[in-house]
Amino acid sequence: MEFTELADYAVPAGTLTEWIPSVGPHAHTPEAAGWQPDPRPTSYVHEAHLRTSLSSPRRGRESWLGAAFEIAGPLDKHAFRRAVLNWIDRHEAMRSSASIDEATGEMTRVTAAQGAVDIWQVEQERCAQSSEVFEHLQYLFDEFTSPLIWPAYAFVTLEPLDETRPITVFFAADHSIIDGLSTVLVAHEIAALYGEELGGAPAALFEAGSYLDFGSSERERNAELEHSHEAVAIWRDLLIDGDGQLPDFPLDIGDPSPDDVPQGGLSAWVLDPEQADSFSVACRKTGNSLFAGLLGVLAITGAELGGGTQFRTVTPVHTRDEPQWASALGWFVGLCPISFDIAGAESFGSVVAAASAEVKKTKPIARVPLDRVFTTLGYSARPRFVVSFMDVRFAPAAEHWPDWNARALRSKQYQHDVYIWINRTPQGINIAARYPNTELATARVHEYIGTFRALLTEVADTGTASFSAATSQHPDPGHSDTGRIATSQ
Repeated sequence: MEFTELADYAVPAGTLTEWIPSVGPHAHTPEAAGWQPDPRPTSYVHEAHLRTSLSSPRRGRESWLGAAFEIAGPLDKHAFRRAVLNWIDRHEAMRSSASIDEATGEMTRVTAAQGAVDIWQVEQERCAQSSEVFEHLQYLFDEFTSPLIWPAYAFVTLEPLDETRPITVFFAADHSIIDGLSTVLVAHEIAALYGEELGGAPAALFEAGSYLDFGSSERERNAELEHSHEAVAIWRDLLIDGDGQLPDFPLDIGDPSPDDVPQGGLSAWVLDPEQADSFSVACRKTGNSLFAGLLGVLAITGAELGGGTQFRTVTPVHTRDEPQWASALGWFVGLCPISFDIAGAESFGSVVAAASAEVKKTKPIARVPLDRVFTTLGYSARPRFVVSFMDVRFAPAAEHWPDWNARALRSKQYQHDVYIWINRTPQGINIAARYPNTELATARVHEYIGTFRALLTEVADTGTASFSAATSQHPDPGHSDTGRIATSQ
């Protein structure tokens, strides 16, 4: 499944219907109506996101993730409404609202019971042009998925003017309540629940735990975090290594633009299924994983393009470490630092081994939320270069994604950073990226991705990669072992 902005998803002209959850007078029963106080805390990343949104001029605007997929028409609106309501009852995070009092800074939560949510069904006028459809969707999702309001999510269906075409379902939710894997799950669950409501086979969805319970357990696990904890030590070392900053993109992308310009983006299929298998075999022959192989190739890419032999990045790691979280919706993501040097590497295998050793060292600490680590250090820093990898070949209904025209979506962003997402799917390996929309940054990121793609293909075809710069360069002689990290005692 590709991961792009809404603008990169082709939408036809047609009629949009918004499906907006509500709590209160339209609840199924008077007993179930209304919000109830809920003492459960948010996850650490949810709280950090709320506080950042409150202090930002955008106030949570354009911080959403989503999905688009097709279902067979004509649309049975009664069945679709019941499917969405069943889905909301299934996921407690969709029935809960956390907020922060701006005067006191106190965080509170209210949660609605199963059956307490209804749907406002808003049918828009027919859009004769596909551009009108896009503009309406973009405005709706940008303006009405803020973490500071409820609901922080919405569904939209598009009935095309050409009645022979399928119905498109769009979904968007603020990042505080969903992650990348959540967007992958939505298409399968809504399609299955809708099919059941139409009289088809039972949805037979796996039981899903509650992200609210995860937040509580995460707080309990990390209530006490000493400076001597491994996670704190590893993050402190990375910050010292980076002179107090988290890793930056290995190539020069210039200074931030003075204008508030949305980032640029790209998406490309870099290996087909057979090539992906060949690349995986080449990595396994070195005794390491495909993910370590990808990191190794990224390191070679940076070195070949003059970015130095020390590869540094931050990578997301899912924290769905219990069966109950496998089908749950929420922000089940921790971060771990990656830093390894390939100076003097004599083979592709030695590069991958260096990457693998770093992954084995740092991946376990992703269960400790970075925001909790920074609280312990009395420090904060923003990720500037992030590399994400997901193998979603075995996600529910993954084999249907091409038939459903399924796509994971993200909102526009404006930061001076580079994010790269690499997804292995039944259709092969896809790479997506977002980056500053300047001439220099665009050129350097495209050059980086192009070289990375060529090296991947070489490994897939030959089982190894030829490289020169990585073996001739050495660590920066001006590198300092001291940084500027304030720590609390």
